Amino acid sequence: MLETIGYGFDWLRTELAWAPDILTAGVILLLSVALALALYGVIDHFVQPLAGYHPYARTVTSRIRGPMRLAFVVIALFAAVPAAPLDDDAKRLVARILALGVIGLIGWAVMRAIEGAASIYLLRFRLDVEDNLLARKHVTQVRILLRTLDVLIIIITLAAALMTFEPVRQYGVSLFASAGVAGLVVGLAARPLLSNLLAGVQLAVTQPIRIDDVVIVENEWGRIEEITSTYVVVRIWDLRRLIVPLTYFIEKPFQNWTRAAAEILAPVLLYLDYTAPVDRIRQKAKEFAEKSALWNRQVFSVQVTDAKEATLELRILLSANSASAAWDLRCEIREKIIDFLRREYPHALPRHRADVAFKDEAALREAAARASHQPASQH
Repeated sequence: MLETIGYGFDWLRTELAWAPDILTAGVILLLSVALALALYGVIDHFVQPLAGYHPYARTVTSRIRGPMRLAFVVIALFAAVPAAPLDDDAKRLVARILALGVIGLIGWAVMRAIEGAASIYLLRFRLDVEDNLLARKHVTQVRILLRTLDVLIIIITLAAALMTFEPVRQYGVSLFASAGVAGLVVGLAARPLLSNLLAGVQLAVTQPIRIDDVVIVENEWGRIEEITSTYVVVRIWDLRRLIVPLTYFIEKPFQNWTRAAAEILAPVLLYLDYTAPVDRIRQKAKEFAEKSALWNRQVFSVQVTDAKEATLELRILLSANSASAAWDLRCEIREKIIDFLRREYPHALPRHRADVAFKDEAALREAAARASHQPASQH
C-alpha cells in the first residue's frame, strides 16, 4: 500500500528529471515530511479544541502529540522512498534509519501511553488539601513505578535498535538479558543504577516516604519534594535542597513526621525558677491556645517534666494539623508565655541564687557600704 502511495511522487520525479538524483530524492523526501506535518497540523487543529472539554481527553491528547507527529513523518517517508531515485545501497540505508525510527517511535509511544494513564489515574487525587495522606500515597507509588518503567523501556528500545546492526547485535542481546532479569548485576558500573532501581520499586511498595512527607534526614528538617529513579530531593526549611540516594531510605534510619497522618504534637519546653506559678501558667497557656488558629483542639497539657538543680522543666504539649503549623504554634505559645511571665511573674524566670554569711554586724555594714560606694558610718 505504501508503494502505491509513493508512486504519487512520480510526477515530481518527472518534473525534476534535469536535476541530479540525489537532489531529486532529497526534494521528494523533504516534501513528504512537509506534507505529513501539514496533515498532522490540520488534524491537531480540530482535535485539540474538542479534547479541551474533558480533562481525560486533554491529558491523552497532550501526551500523544509527539509520537503521533513522528508517526506521520515515518509513514510519509516509507511512502516516499520507493519514488525517490536512489540506488540500492542508499535505499537500504534509508530503510535502516526508518527502522530505527519505528523502534524509537514504539518505545516513545509506550512511554507516553504509560505516562498518560498515570496522569489520568492521578487526576482524582489532590496534594493541595490539608488531609492529603491518600493522595501522597498514590502519587508516590505512581511516580516511582513510572520512572522505573521508563528506564526499562529505554533499555529495551536501545537493545532493539542495537540488534538491527549485525556488528553490535550481541550488545543488544545483552541489554535484553539485563532488562529481563532486573536483579542481575551486569557489572560494577551498573550496580549503583540497578540497586537504586530496585530500591525505587521497594519504596513504591512499602512507602517509608511519600511526596510531601515531612522528614528529618541528616539532621535536616524538610519535605520530600521529588523522588526520581535514583535519588530523592528533600526541600529543607530554608529552601536548600538535600539530594539523597534512594538506597539511603532503605538502609539508614530517618524520621518521618507524616508517615501515618499529617497531625503532629507540638511540645514547648520552658525552664523556669522553682517559684514559678505552674497553675497560673497552665491557665494562660490554655487561653493562648484557644485564641490560636493553629491549635486543632485535640491535645493540650501542661506538666512539670523535670526538676534540675536550678530550674524546673515545664512542658506545654499541643496538637496541630501539620508539621508547619506545629512549628509556628510552638513559637507562638513560647513567645506569649515568656512575655506573660516577664510582665506579671518576673521572679519565675530562671535566676541564680547565692547565700552570703557574715561573722558580725560590723562586717555586714562594711559589705553594704562597699556595695553602695558610701562610707560605713552612714549605714
